[in-house]
Amino acid sequence: MVKAFDLKIYPWKADIDYQQHPEAYRVGKGEQGVLICEPYKSVLVPHWRFKTEEAAKQSSTQLLKFFYEYLEKGDFVGADLTRKFLQMGFTRSRRYANYKGGKKYKNLDKTECYEKGTGDPEKIKSAAIFYQAWQTAEKNPLYAKQKAEWLAKYG
Repeated sequence: MVKAFDLKIYPWKADIDYQQHPEAYRVGKGEQGVLICEPYKSVLVPHWRFKTEEAAKQSSTQLLKFFYEYLEKGDFVGADLTRKFLQMGFTRSRRYANYKGGKKYKNLDKTECYEKGTGDPEKIKSAAIFYQAWQTAEKNPLYAKQKAEWLAKYG
């Protein structure tokens, strides 16, 4: 049985301005918080596209631009959330490449999967583009420095 999502204990909150209160942000793992943390979500979502190879190229280029701008301003939270959008571009593209309509599970308790390999092969190209951009961000020395400093300060 799948455990229900409990918004009360979820560390990211929609009613916090994370630019004004970076201490409230949690790095977390994977893509956690990416579609909640404002004002970054509203800035980044309009640029996050992976439907075609061309859309993925434009999107990943724009998101990397935001990533570098946040780093230059010393805004680690913005940089980290942008990195998460790049990661999410990869993972969502792969999901749509693997499964028709991006749906992996047949039922709500996630015990039955659809057949893998029924998805859109175009998304494989999108995934590769986002993977490269995500890794570029992930391996950036200034990002690593700011992440370490942020973790030391805020945990």
